[in-house]
Amino acid sequence: MPASEPTIIATSMGFSRGDRGPYDMRPSPVFELAAELAEAGPQPRICYLGQAVGDQPTSLTAVYGAFADTRFRLSHLALFPMPNVEDVRAHLLAQDVIWVGGGSVANLVAVWRVHGLDDILHECWQAGVVLAGVSAGSICWHVGGATDSFGPRLRGFTEGLAWLPYGNGVHYDSEGQRRPLMHELVGSGTLPTSHCTDDGVGLVYRGIRLVEAIADREGVSAYEVSRGADGSVREAVIAPRLLG
Repeated sequence: MPASEPTIIATSMGFSRGDRGPYDMRPSPVFELAAELAEAGPQPRICYLGQAVGDQPTSLTAVYGAFADTRFRLSHLALFPMPNVEDVRAHLLAQDVIWVGGGSVANLVAVWRVHGLDDILHECWQAGVVLAGVSAGSICWHVGGATDSFGPRLRGFTEGLAWLPYGNGVHYDSEGQRRPLMHELVGSGTLPTSHCTDDGVGLVYRGIRLVEAIADREGVSAYEVSRGADGSVREAVIAPRLLG
């Protein structure tokens, strides 16, 4: 069964680190939530998209390792150096959940558009496949956000898919440039009202409505950053629901 309405989970969360090195990862509870919203069966089908890091083999290995002992049936779509599945549209429409990894949101969206993947993903979204992701995989669904795609100094990005008519800020509590730049972008009108997440927090959208914030740890929050009529910037806390 597909999700009952188009669903996106946009996050600064996804995997926790194990003790055996940087590629020892464990899925966070957000994946069970995604499967629940997708109304998936006992073996949810999830496809990983890693174009934000150029489909790095090490990232693919880590993700496959993370899901090895779970109930999820994992596949991936690579576009470098060419698609790894013959019928990209059919493969993605057959999933319960599509998870987009972090990296460069500017490169991610550009590569998707070259391959027509933006149209295919929109069809998946409308068909009830739950779209989800972290960092670049969060910003991409929105108008834009703050990104390090162009270098270590963060810059504004406004070329997102814009299915969600908001800006999006990620890693809000862990990278010092994030909050002031999001305030600047919203205050100048470069970005519309924006939804931002601390590490460990995600946003659940049904259609284009933000229905709740979620967290995989305590002591973190989501935020709405908006511009007042006088040009001032306001930040309101959105308390997240702690996932089990």
